[in-house]
Amino acid sequence: MADFDLPGIGFTSSTLNSTQGAQPLNRLRINTDLEAVDRAMRPVVSVCIANYNGIDLIDACIASVRSQGCGFSVEIIIHDDASTDGSGEHIRNRYTDIDLIQSPENVGFCVANNRMADVAKGAYLLLLNNDATLFADALATLHTEAVRLGRPAILGLPQYDAETGALLDIGSRLDPFLNPVPNLDPGRNDVCLVMGACLWIDKRLWDELGGFPEWFGSIDEDLHLCCRARLAGHPARVLALSGYRHRVGQSFGGGKVAAGRLRTTFRRRALSERNKTFVMVTTYPAPFMQLLLPLHLALLLIEGTLLSLLRLDPAYLTRIYLPVFASLWHRRRELRAERRRAMVNRRVAKAQFFAAFDLLPYKLRMLMRHGLPRVA
Repeated sequence: MADFDLPGIGFTSSTLNSTQGAQPLNRLRINTDLEAVDRAMRPVVSVCIANYNGIDLIDACIASVRSQGCGFSVEIIIHDDASTDGSGEHIRNRYTDIDLIQSPENVGFCVANNRMADVAKGAYLLLLNNDATLFADALATLHTEAVRLGRPAILGLPQYDAETGALLDIGSRLDPFLNPVPNLDPGRNDVCLVMGACLWIDKRLWDELGGFPEWFGSIDEDLHLCCRARLAGHPARVLALSGYRHRVGQSFGGGKVAAGRLRTTFRRRALSERNKTFVMVTTYPAPFMQLLLPLHLALLLIEGTLLSLLRLDPAYLTRIYLPVFASLWHRRRELRAERRRAMVNRRVAKAQFFAAFDLLPYKLRMLMRHGLPRVA
């Protein structure tokens, strides 16, 4: 029997095995590139949406993903974090084609995204808040840049206020104490921070970095991811094209300027101060961590004391600032292990890591511009 081939499958036969005198069949070779077939069937990007009590938000978020004119396959994964407003059931009943993970307990943003990333099939992940909606060309813009770079990276888009339409940032730089400094310069694409409300990352890079530290809970997990990536030599870039609309502070309240004043909540501020400190401990190269951490902690004590005195409310110190010190002690083993991993994988010089930083403390600028924050 002659050899013959089909596309993707090659057969080679010799003699046939038969009692009628035909030669035995002693070889049948089937060559199939199952990995190539599997890759061809996978989505290009997995859009991971963390939902908690988003009944009034989730439909618009999903619609913005489904309306993308990107020309490649997209999967949507939603993690419902034990919502109490019926949004988990709403998603399950209305969007039967979407992969839904329903958590029986509230586990926070970090765990939610790690779970979605674990089941994602895409070559890229897009982490998307349930209170964010994408511009129609968002995924195509991000994918084009990812292909152009040809290397693992964290990418983002301009962030616009969903209520006013105002440009909020094109990514952020950082001050020495890891406070985000909004970048409004369309010519500056290399930044320190891509907002986790809409963050594109190569799945290989996510796996390399280990995702989010689950003990962060929520808030500033994007800061940690970007600092880890940049420390390992991977860029964090925000394009000046396309964009997304974001209802800032919808999940935790506050975190934005309203009527000329910075408004936030005790919970949001406490998580932010704690997790920024965690990022400093785990990612700042020596000797900067050893020099800046004591100064940072001293300034937190001073800030908390002054706010408590000026507002005549000790809760500022006891609920926001003092818990930072207790958390450092409580998480000392995790912090030590995470710092060891970050430093082992460090691939850039100190000057390169701090190149996109802004030396002037951003809190001072905000204080001069908006006065004392209003904390609810």
